Amino acid sequence: MKLLITGGCGFIGSNFIYYILDKYPNYKIINLDALTYAGNLENLKKIENNPRHEFIKGDIGDKKLANKLVKDIDIIVHFAAESHVDRSILNSSDFIKTNINGTHILLEAAKDNGRKRFHHISTDEVFGSLEPNEPAFSESTSYDPHSPYSASKASSDHLVRAYFHTYNLPITISNCSNNYGPYQFPEKLMPLFITNLMEGKKVPIYGDGKNIRDWLYVEDHCQAIDKIIHNGKIGETYCVGGNSEKTNLEITHEILKIMGKKEDEIEYINDRLGHDKRYAIDFSKIKRELGWQPKISFKEGIEKTVEWYKNNQSWWKDIKSGEYKNYYKKQYGK
Repeated sequence: MKLLITGGCGFIGSNFIYYILDKYPNYKIINLDALTYAGNLENLKKIENNPRHEFIKGDIGDKKLANKLVKDIDIIVHFAAESHVDRSILNSSDFIKTNINGTHILLEAAKDNGRKRFHHISTDEVFGSLEPNEPAFSESTSYDPHSPYSASKASSDHLVRAYFHTYNLPITISNCSNNYGPYQFPEKLMPLFITNLMEGKKVPIYGDGKNIRDWLYVEDHCQAIDKIIHNGKIGETYCVGGNSEKTNLEITHEILKIMGKKEDEIEYINDRLGHDKRYAIDFSKIKRELGWQPKISFKEGIEKTVEWYKNNQSWWKDIKSGEYKNYYKKQYGK
């Protein structure tokens, strides 16, 4: 089996590549990544000489390159996306270009080169926001995106489904909750807070910190994708959740506890524009049909995550001292 992984130098993509190469000794991977700010070849340093992994620096928006690569593969697993809500609020242009136009070009390549199997990685944010007592998102939940990021992902989801219905392209889609774990770019909540505390800085919490997210350890997510691409029903969507609803404040207190820090390390800042109140995932479909459920508890997952960032300080320090430093300063004023 030969896979084209888009965005394989990003957080989830790089974890998935390690997972696949470890589990399937006969699989080969073509990794297409433009190496924008969150794409980092250092994420895959352990396999830089592995003959079963070929990295190609390129843009999913390059039609010629997309057609060339898709021609010789069996399945596309599409991770590549601009993914940070705050960045989409500051400037949404790249989100439209990559998440919508880039996905369209890949779909065209898949259609025109033998209707290749296509799995699309999406997010629970396309469903909008839940009140505290509302039922969790499921595959039948109506779309109601609230940010330019989630709107661009919702658009790409609709495109993928349209190619199934119109062109009979063999697709599946997964909508996942918040991932965390190794190699996550330090603009997201957990790595930002962990690395800030290691640098003696405050942890910035939006608003009152009561916004709720469901948290999924990245290794569990990789296992879910594995199940879907091999056994998922063509044309179907699968919601993938971690069964770990936590407020941002609860996450913060857990990180402070693990790292031996006190609550005065918290700095409350103005709330994010259009900040969704709650996300939650009902993953009963993938559990029922494919036998998947998260294996790693939140306690175990967050402890492993803190430990990874402690043991890989050169990785995140290089990032935070470069391009991200300017973004962080603009976003948080320091």
